[in-house]
Amino acid sequence: MVLVAPSMLSADFSKLGEELKKITVAGADWAHLDVMDGMFVPNITIGPSVIKALRPHSDIVFDTHLMIEDPVRYVKEFADAGSDYITVHVEAKGDISAAVDKIKELGKKAGISINPDTPVSAVEPFLDRIDLILVMTVQPGFGGQLFRENGPEKISALRKMADTTGREILISVDGGINRDTGKRCIDAGADVLAAGSYLFKQQDMAEEISLWKRM
Repeated sequence: MVLVAPSMLSADFSKLGEELKKITVAGADWAHLDVMDGMFVPNITIGPSVIKALRPHSDIVFDTHLMIEDPVRYVKEFADAGSDYITVHVEAKGDISAAVDKIKELGKKAGISINPDTPVSAVEPFLDRIDLILVMTVQPGFGGQLFRENGPEKISALRKMADTTGREILISVDGGINRDTGKRCIDAGADVLAAGSYLFKQQDMAEEISLWKRM
């Protein structure tokens, strides 16, 4: 069964605690938390203090996506704040291998993310340590973008790579996810759908999430 991870980037930031409770009651499996530093991507969102403040509002899995440069600097802060998964970008500046190692040392699940134009081969050096691969199907930095059509092909290739390791590695996808594109990603081998604007626009989010889990 697919895991549904509503992206809090599309939530009402004036009441994030309530929005987190809303997705939890609606049956979401994870909360996808986008962290942007204004350097790796041209936008700024939340930091560890916000995640720490959100943590008491739900026991849902916190899937923290670090779109930041030199992420090893802040891994401990995001782990201490209550993140369960911490994902870093292979394209970011700094020692990404050290960031992955730090995540694992702190007892958290480690993820590697790749942008739409990054080849799947960039993930290979991390396959022996990571727990998740996040495939970006939009250029990271802003919500509401259109789905990149090369997404399912990349998911399929990464699914094969992950399966050859004999390890349990989840494939997550983020960007332009709706009922149609989500189904295509699931068919290609995705385990987790991180969806923002589409899910938050639904009048009945619980019904939509339930439908996705049956796809």
